[in-house]
Amino acid sequence: MSATTPLPNATILGYPRLGRRRELKRAIESYWKGSTSEGELLETARELRAATRSRLVELGLPAAGGAVPESFSFYDQVLDATLALGAIPGRFADVAAREGASDLDVYFALARGDKDHQPLEMTKWFDTNYHYSVPEIDERTPFAANAASLVAGVAEAAQQGVEPRPVLVGPVTYLLLAKASDDAGEGFRPIDRLDEAVAVYAELLSALAAAGASWVQLDEPALVSDSLSVPREQTLALVERAYGALGAAPAAQRPQILLTAPYGDSSGALLRLGALPVEAVQADLVRGTLPIEAHDSGELARAFEGTQLVAGVVDGRNIWRTDLRQSFGTAEALQRSGIAVVVGTSNNLQHVPHDVNDETKLDERLKSWLAFADQKVEQVAILARGLSEGSAAIEAELAEVDRVLADRASAPGVRVDGVRDRVSAVGEADRSRASEGDRRDAQSALGIPSLATTTIGSFPQTTEIRKARAAFTRGEIDQEAYDGFLREEIERVIRLQEQIGLDVLVHGEAERNDMVQYFAELLDGFAVTEHGWVQSYGTRATRPSILWGDVSRPAPMTVAWSAYAQSLTDRLVKGMLTGPVTILAWSFVRDDQPLADTANQVALALRDEIDDLVEAGIKIVQVDEPALRELLPLDADRQPAYLDWSVGSFRLATSGAAAEVQIHTHLCYSEFGEIIDAVDGLDADVTSIEAARSRMDVVEPLGDHGYSRGIGPGVYDIHSPRVPSVEEQTELIRIAASRIPGEQLWVNPDCGLKTRGYGETVESLTNLVRAAQAVREGAV
Repeated sequence: MSATTPLPNATILGYPRLGRRRELKRAIESYWKGSTSEGELLETARELRAATRSRLVELGLPAAGGAVPESFSFYDQVLDATLALGAIPGRFADVAAREGASDLDVYFALARGDKDHQPLEMTKWFDTNYHYSVPEIDERTPFAANAASLVAGVAEAAQQGVEPRPVLVGPVTYLLLAKASDDAGEGFRPIDRLDEAVAVYAELLSALAAAGASWVQLDEPALVSDSLSVPREQTLALVERAYGALGAAPAAQRPQILLTAPYGDSSGALLRLGALPVEAVQADLVRGTLPIEAHDSGELARAFEGTQLVAGVVDGRNIWRTDLRQSFGTAEALQRSGIAVVVGTSNNLQHVPHDVNDETKLDERLKSWLAFADQKVEQVAILARGLSEGSAAIEAELAEVDRVLADRASAPGVRVDGVRDRVSAVGEADRSRASEGDRRDAQSALGIPSLATTTIGSFPQTTEIRKARAAFTRGEIDQEAYDGFLREEIERVIRLQEQIGLDVLVHGEAERNDMVQYFAELLDGFAVTEHGWVQSYGTRATRPSILWGDVSRPAPMTVAWSAYAQSLTDRLVKGMLTGPVTILAWSFVRDDQPLADTANQVALALRDEIDDLVEAGIKIVQVDEPALRELLPLDADRQPAYLDWSVGSFRLATSGAAAEVQIHTHLCYSEFGEIIDAVDGLDADVTSIEAARSRMDVVEPLGDHGYSRGIGPGVYDIHSPRVPSVEEQTELIRIAASRIPGEQLWVNPDCGLKTRGYGETVESLTNLVRAAQAVREGAV
């Protein structure tokens, strides 16, 4: 189908949305507290959207033609689609019906819940650290087009002189990511309602066309995943069905459609996608490839006759400078074959920080190797100029990147012989502990009761903690004063846990700014940023560290704090570490060697730390791996190799511990049924796991699997401000106990308590302890 207004030859799929200094985060949280009005929040959002459009044009994207994506969100792009589709779960009908309730009221109730409603479940967005709000669909869930926010964005952009491209999660991906609600009939699948959803999407497109949008972007990353409820081939057939219908609408009734397939390899689907009645198709050519034979034979060009191909040759997931010469070669070859090529990013840039030029404390040499969102837009513009004007026009830029890449490869610290020799010497015995039975016998001396209560690790990071850390960083207080403050905070947290009645305690992690950054600041081979914020979910942002070189541990990192905490109490205190896979997943990791090699380097550093913790008298060590499922490749063929090295790195970190040392791990916000064998393979003595929002869905696969070691399915959802009652937590413990033997069960929150306030934390944990006691005295 011939595009009447072709896309310019440079675009991106989306841009960071919290603001360069997290302005949206602060505005939303102020609104939640009642400190600002809805009108003030909407104005802040409008200003941020305007700033984003201006910046993208300044960086080289054309203002006309739909090159600028309108990808803003108040909380989550899947939740945006829920609102646009009008798919409000029945259990929230009373919220929507309240007099004066706005779309924003309903939106945030779905995201966060309230005293009467649990929020929508959250889980990971494909293989990223971003979390989305899982839609709940049943046969009666209403579908009704709500294009208000999409249309408003088009109008705002027009006033700026920008012709935007609204972005929306596509109908197939939306329904495949949804879950059947508790009210759904047996055997119902959300995807069963595809035709109804497509009809509503057609209404949304018609409203956008009437508002003046010439292009719309519909994201279908389901096309590249083998981890959804239907096989990939069936997903492709569903996409063909949906877009056959959407594309058939008369040109006057819809914008031109850019169909995207980010986050993975769509090469097997590309010929069929090119034949759809849409005007442009995007392919991730960083994590995926082209269908080589079809490309060489001209079949790909024939499939894309009249359809633009957005070649995602600039990596939207990592922060290293793109090899522009290689990327230009790919785009130029496509253009020579007769395909109308648009240079683009592999995915939405929401996964990288705004601008490397904001970083004033990074080593200048390291900084020269990096490209954040703004630099990636510039790279797209450079490559597009090369396609328009010829390679000679950008040779200076290509040569500069060649120089930078060569400098990075040869820089001191990128390769350290001692680190590599130690990894090479690792054998199978280094990944094996005593048998499960021997460990259980040895650990009986710890005296841990049935249904033991504990927390995941962190306690609330109060304003006082943040102020003390900032004062120390600025040099306003010295090390001795800061350490004294931290010791007082640790003692306060220990006494509080004793008062609440928890069985196994933690020191609260007051010294840690972040569960990865803390370690990155103490390990060789890492760097940290000042302003490198990336959205994790909602208003929550993290600053991923930069793992640029070979990793080693120059000194103990956690031992002094854990040993001090243990000295304050007769109860057991867990030593707390972040596992190798999670350190990789929540950092920007070097791309010049296999991830497995990097994971083993981190694992050996953690192994040394565990040795020192045990030597200091710590009898329980928790090594958190919340990102284990996150890095699972979307392509099924690559999953076994990943699970092998990821499990192996955890075991390398923990297998030096003697039988009497109890090793814990923690996993959260993932579909665990898919990796239950890997969870078992970690061989941890106790595993805590997110389960509250899903109401213990995880216990069924654990029970079916015959999982035989300690398990702590969470009974307190810490990602919502709700305080779960004793009765609610008791019910969840009883559900778990119906499938898992009581002697294996632990009782704990879903995750760490860092983001919560002390009032709700104390009340929730008190209820947790009472719930555990009630079940001890009753059914178990």
